[in-house]
Amino acid sequence: MKKVAVILAGCGVYDGAEIHESVLSLLAIEQAGASWHCFAPDVDQHHVINHAAGEESGETRNVLVEAARIARGDVKPLSELNVNEFDALLLPGGFGVAKNLSTFATSDEEMEIEKEVLRVCKAFATAEKPAGYVCISPVLIPKVYGPGAKGTIGNDPQTAAAFNAMGGEHIDCPVDDFVLDQSRRLLSTPAYMLATSVSQANAGISKLVSKLVELA
Repeated sequence: MKKVAVILAGCGVYDGAEIHESVLSLLAIEQAGASWHCFAPDVDQHHVINHAAGEESGETRNVLVEAARIARGDVKPLSELNVNEFDALLLPGGFGVAKNLSTFATSDEEMEIEKEVLRVCKAFATAEKPAGYVCISPVLIPKVYGPGAKGTIGNDPQTAAAFNAMGGEHIDCPVDDFVLDQSRRLLSTPAYMLATSVSQANAGISKLVSKLVELA
């Protein structure tokens, strides 16, 4: 059975991993006949958002501990991920990607990627193992894969401009499809960058994951 490593950015669309995208990704991996294995960096979140009020709560939370909510406790520190043990990589979206896995939310194209996230993503790229980036997570692609790497966040002009400014080649994509950079074995799909429902998000995610597992 093929094994897919999944990096979660916490728990919750506004400050962590997008829950719908994460669960849909795990389901799609199983439906494609592979197994998922969740990881998260053992670091504090950038901040904590009260999702009911839409405001900062002033709390401090840990990304790994929060990610365990989605994985039902079955999650390991990202520092323990060994690329040689897995066939593919997948990163669901959520603002935690731009806040916890990187500094994109505050620095756009000048962003830095969290050290363990960068190590793991580059390891899969170097090993030429397929990787899928969902929703906002494709903003990491240019810093991981270098100039010319193709990816999509849908069609948001500002985010696409930042993607291109970092050296990537942004490709507009509808919610129910994905972009494949064949030479890099790299996939991306807009999901909730465009989706207005769970079923819309699932349309692109399920196609991406099916191709990801096929390439693995």
